[in-house]
Amino acid sequence: QLQLVESGGGLVQPGESLTLSCKSSGFAIRSDAVGWIRQAPGKEREAVSCVSPSGGVIRYADSVKGRFTVSRDNAKNTVYLHMSSLKPEDTAVYYCAADAAWSPDPDTCYVDRARYTYLGQGTQVTVSS
Repeated sequence: QLQLVESGGGLVQPGESLTLSCKSSGFAIRSDAVGWIRQAPGKEREAVSCVSPSGGVIRYADSVKGRFTVSRDNAKNTVYLHMSSLKPEDTAVYYCAADAAWSPDPDTCYVDRARYTYLGQGTQVTVSS
């Protein structure tokens, strides 16, 4: 079964940090751009970050820029999202997904929720005092 599995979520206090992992199962993700998408209760999905297949292109949504860091280890088929200075408004279910849409550049990525259509179970992040 081909899937990406997220882990690492939890309950943290404002200002604390958390690192999420996204590991592929059944396929290698080294040829895919990967995005992180989150959805808070009652809100639309928001793409917050992406990383190109090589890891050379990284982008962030303005809402997380300067606080979140995305990285990948293709040897381990794993993508990470390190979140620091967490705020209550970061509370959401976080998903990772491979970018299944066509791109003219084979090594780029897009912070665009429309490109990430196959989401897994996600991992809950709750920021609360």
